[in-house]
Amino acid sequence: MLKLALPLRLHLSLVIVVGAALLQFNAWLCLGIYGAIALCWAAFLRVPILQLGGLIGTELIFLSFMALPLGWERASFLLVRSLVCLLTMNSFLLTLPPHSLGIALKSLPVPAPIKANLLLAGQYLEILLDEVKRMQRSAQLRGLNGTVGWLRYTSAAMIGALYLRSLDRAERVYAAMIMRGYNGQLPVDATFRPKERFVLLVAWAIAAGLTLTSYTI
Repeated sequence: MLKLALPLRLHLSLVIVVGAALLQFNAWLCLGIYGAIALCWAAFLRVPILQLGGLIGTELIFLSFMALPLGWERASFLLVRSLVCLLTMNSFLLTLPPHSLGIALKSLPVPAPIKANLLLAGQYLEILLDEVKRMQRSAQLRGLNGTVGWLRYTSAAMIGALYLRSLDRAERVYAAMIMRGYNGQLPVDATFRPKERFVLLVAWAIAAGLTLTSYTI
């Protein structure tokens, strides 16, 4: 498989998401093209299908509660467009190497405080997911296997314990980062090579053309 640098993968994912998000309402043909591109992107990144499906399914459930009151026609387009965006970004996030989000964020043309907040949020999510996996292993050791057993094991108290454990661990991780010299700036370089700039330029041109076309058809 062709290897892409993390910053380029992030920017290409954003090209798809921004292009799809700016589509004219009811432009199903252009949305279908973006959907095909998102599927190809997920296949290219070799994202774990079961993990991706479970994550997107959960996110779409919450989105449906907000979209359905808008009417079936509008809600269906918004949900499919959200599906394309979620498929793209979740494919990127699920294939990130551990603790590498900061390298990808370094290339974004946004203020440094926003990058720092995104980095710390990403680090906390990694810690939270790791704590969930620990709790699942603990439940399995107690003989609570499968979805039903896991739901029996989780409760309001366990959710509170998960929050406290993950928050405590996040504070320890942040303290370790400070002791190692972290000052809000990441000591990594994320400049694009000429070939990567060309690929990104072509991707933006295609996305801009496709999105603008949705306003003319």
